[in-house]
Amino acid sequence: PEATLWAGKRYYQRHDIHISDFYYWDVSGAGAGIENIQAGPGKFSLAWTRSDAGELNNNILDARYAGIPLWSDASLELGVDYAIANPTDDQEKVNDDIKDGVMLTAELTQNLLGGFNKTVAQYFIDGLSGQASSYGSGSGSGLQANSSSGDGFRLINWGVLPVGEKVEFGHQLIYAQASDFTEWGTQYDDKDTFSVVVRPMYKWTDVMKTIAEVGYFKDHETKKGASETSTDGSKFT
Repeated sequence: PEATLWAGKRYYQRHDIHISDFYYWDVSGAGAGIENIQAGPGKFSLAWTRSDAGELNNNILDARYAGIPLWSDASLELGVDYAIANPTDDQEKVNDDIKDGVMLTAELTQNLLGGFNKTVAQYFIDGLSGQASSYGSGSGSGLQANSSSGDGFRLINWGVLPVGEKVEFGHQLIYAQASDFTEWGTQYDDKDTFSVVVRPMYKWTDVMKTIAEVGYFKDHETKKGASETSTDGSKFT
């Protein structure tokens, strides 16, 4: 009785890092599904969504098992997303090797002192492999950019931790790598990215606060038949 059967167009169970507006698990679109079926200690959800962003339309099958209790104030969510390419006849003539893609996700949530910390591990296969290092969300729209074999992984740790009544710390730490994949027609041996953000906040009153933020990233890539390149940058706010 607590399950929900739905059909339509919606933002579907999106997972994002607020301080950098990064959606690392987002297969929103038009579709249908059933969610929050009580199954053992957790809840199971199954959805089909359609993504027509860009020139290649595709379908995504999404299965999740969430709310698995672990130790005190900790829970686990597991998910698999299968992106199925649906090219037209003309698109297949141009590229007859458009691969479907898979994204596997495990997310551990630990509540701490009124705040939280999330640790996320993701693994990407074939058509979605390039999304690992390009900050993709598992959406099938990525198949238009990444259409070949390959694999990749991404590790994330982020959260918000209050320290007393006046101070709060937000943070983001990301490392990702993809290998032997094609992105927008360019073939890569490998591509990796590292990102860190720290955001402390001080609350002066109930209606006034001061926030500082420091961010840094570094990207490294090797294109097939080309030399290695690296790019990095920082931001202070």
